[in-house]
Amino acid sequence: MYAVVEILGKQYKAEKGKELTVDLCHAKQGDVLEFPVLLLSDEKACKVGAPYVEGAKVKVEVGDSLRGKKITIFKYRRRKAYHKTIGHRQSYTKVTVKEIVG
Repeated sequence: MYAVVEILGKQYKAEKGKELTVDLCHAKQGDVLEFPVLLLSDEKACKVGAPYVEGAKVKVEVGDSLRGKKITIFKYRRRKAYHKTIGHRQSYTKVTVKEIVG
């Protein structure tokens, strides 16, 4: 059984026990959160929501926070004596799918 779930505006495929890396969630480690389900599928049938499947939700437990790999952005305009270097590291939160209720 799996579900396509919306977490902070992005869609993820969730299966029981699977660990997901999502955008930074400002919740404490160990908290249990619930998110709406867009699609719910098992070996018999598939339910598609409009936009959400009614009565279905996914419960996840918040894990630790981490930072992604650093990327470098280099802006340059030829013949204009303009160049600029910027770095960025995205923050993520690991969540573990505890239960799919449907």
